[in-house]
Amino acid sequence: MLTLNRRNALKLGLAGGIMLAAARPASALVKIVVSGADFQPLPIAIPDFASSDPAFGKQIADIVRNNLTRSGLFAVIDQSQLPQQVGSVAAAPDFGAWRAANAQAVVMGQVEKAAQIQSAVRVWDTQAGAQAVGKSYQTDASNYRRVAHIISDAIYTSLTGEGGYFDSRVAFVAESGPKANRLKRLAIMDQDGANVRYITQGTPETMTPRFAPNQQLLTYIALDNGNPQIYLLDLASGKQQQLGNFGAMTFAPRFAPNGKTVAFSVEGGGTTNIYSMPIGGQPQQLTSGAAIDTSPSYSPDGGNICFESDRGGTSQIYVMPAGGGNPQRISFAEGTYNTPVWSPKGDLIAFTRQSGGQFQIGTMKPDGSAEKILFSGFHAEGPTWAPNGRVIMYFSDPGGDSGPSLYTVDIWGRTNQKVPTETFASDPSWSGLRS
Repeated sequence: MLTLNRRNALKLGLAGGIMLAAARPASALVKIVVSGADFQPLPIAIPDFASSDPAFGKQIADIVRNNLTRSGLFAVIDQSQLPQQVGSVAAAPDFGAWRAANAQAVVMGQVEKAAQIQSAVRVWDTQAGAQAVGKSYQTDASNYRRVAHIISDAIYTSLTGEGGYFDSRVAFVAESGPKANRLKRLAIMDQDGANVRYITQGTPETMTPRFAPNQQLLTYIALDNGNPQIYLLDLASGKQQQLGNFGAMTFAPRFAPNGKTVAFSVEGGGTTNIYSMPIGGQPQQLTSGAAIDTSPSYSPDGGNICFESDRGGTSQIYVMPAGGGNPQRISFAEGTYNTPVWSPKGDLIAFTRQSGGQFQIGTMKPDGSAEKILFSGFHAEGPTWAPNGRVIMYFSDPGGDSGPSLYTVDIWGRTNQKVPTETFASDPSWSGLRS
């Protein structure tokens, strides 16, 4: 039995006994131009996947349709308007019929569920009359949703030229119960809100989970007798350990790109400074002085750290070398800036900004230029990046007796959507693509 592995799955061109034609070069096929105010989502048709179990074929197709719709880059055509309700990977489609339905791309899939799931997908450019991608996958039956997510990534990549992000997970704080006595547990789910797994019981209270790059570890804060301390959790074994005993409040942990070092803040004597520490090693102080320096986030090459600091009188974003020294302020617009997070592509820094009585989620380049506000509303904060660096998740709390929810927004600010969760949810951390 082949356990699903992204590298293996993407190489399985003949799984399930279905021969797929080789895809033509992506440069010859339709592309989605994602910049500019006149952007229009690409009309795409996704019939139900062929299957000996039609309900299962529809279920897989529904996951793919929902993923692509939520990306904001695709306009999935209503099933009632399709010339064909169930797809076929056995032959090229009738391109004229699909063009008449206004479909610029068509996805044909097949999936069978037994001890293993065997699936195949072909994506067609109706204007060029050419195949954009052809893939097959097989996996254990318990991983059927992952097959749908990996298929979604293949479609997204073939038609946009960008990496996908659907086969990923989100760690977050699940909040339940009355607001005055809310239970807060660490949880992990698929990026679309499915397959929730609770990994702590709520005592002690936990917050700000952050994935390691290899997704095997989480770092988070636990309130030990009301005093925040940083812990590491091995997701495979369930083993927990304190990062270190610093004799003071420690918070805002985040892994370095190498997954072996954690940057964090330590409060003491009325000041807060940033430290880094190899796991099992000794801490190194990176900032000093009377300011509050917190929320460190590494650049993807590990060479720099962005962070928030009130050293200039109000909370702003600064960038410094990863070893400390010579921080440079990069935020200068009206208001205060918090929770900066470097994009995995390295081209942008996401942040929370408070201005004019509003909370705002935005991005800027690492030099502070090209600032763009993506969302403005009541109590929105905590941005985290999708693995392709083109979508941001954050949480927003409407106040009152309600609680926080998770939302996603693309970097163009066009698509802002709520992520379905079983409970109230806050402090999201988006993983990389699963291996």
